[in-house]
Parts: sequence; C-alpha cells; structure tokens
Amino acid sequence: MKITVIKEVAAVDDFLRLRVISGLTPRPAAAATKALPNSLFGVHLIIDNDTVGMGRVVGDGALNFEIVDVAVDPQYQGQGLGSIIMQNIMEYLNKNAPEGAYITLLADVPELYKKFGFVLSRPECEGMHWQPSAVN
Repeated sequence: MKITVIKEVAAVDDFLRLRVISGLTPRPAAAATKALPNSLFGVHLIIDNDTVGMGRVVGDGALNFEIVDVAVDPQYQGQGLGSIIMQNIMEYLNKNAPEGAYITLLADVPELYKKFGFVLSRPECEGMHWQPSAVN
C-alpha cells in the first residue's frame, strides 16, 4: 500500500466525507468552505487516488494551537495512518509553535495522542464546549 502524504488541508468534499465516515460530528459545507483556508496547517493522506486520512491545526499561530479533525477512513484504521498524520502535525508544531505556546486537542482516541506527549488535563482543568440550549 503506497501512502502519499500531502501537507495541505484536505479538499472540502473529502473533509466532510472523512468526518462522517470516521464517526466525527458532521459539519456544514458552507462553514467548512470558509474555515479550511484559515487553517494554520493541514495534512491529508492519499491511497489509490482517494483521501483516506486527514488532520489540521488551527489557532492564532503564536500562543494557541489546536489539533482538530484528525480522521482516518474506517477501512484503513489500525494501520498506523493516525500516527502518520500526527507525526506531520507534530513536525509542524515543533518548527512553528514558540516556546510556551498552548497546544490542545479533544481526544476521541487518547492512546494515539499519548504517544506524542499529550496528557489528560484533568483534574487541573476541564475541557468545555458551548451548548446554547444549556443556558439558564
């Protein structure tokens, strides 16, 4: 199996498809079209002309970096593609994130990210997300 690594954000259609088939939350096409070009870094993997994995980094480029949208087609999971994606992301961060930058992610698969030095932030802090219906 020949894997081609492209150090660019995946195309919108591939981004939307990979999110859904890998079990991530679907995203609106219009928002993805606007958001993806604003990424700090992106990587995607191609096998037989198909995009089978992706990941990207977003943030302000100096103080805060967030690893997002790491996804691998279920047909190719368990074959090290997530690690290839993370190796490329970490290479970017090692070159571009200044000392003291805060690098975060939400981990659906903590074991993958632990291999790259990420630790759970609990109990020091809790991750949160905004849910408008939760407002009192």
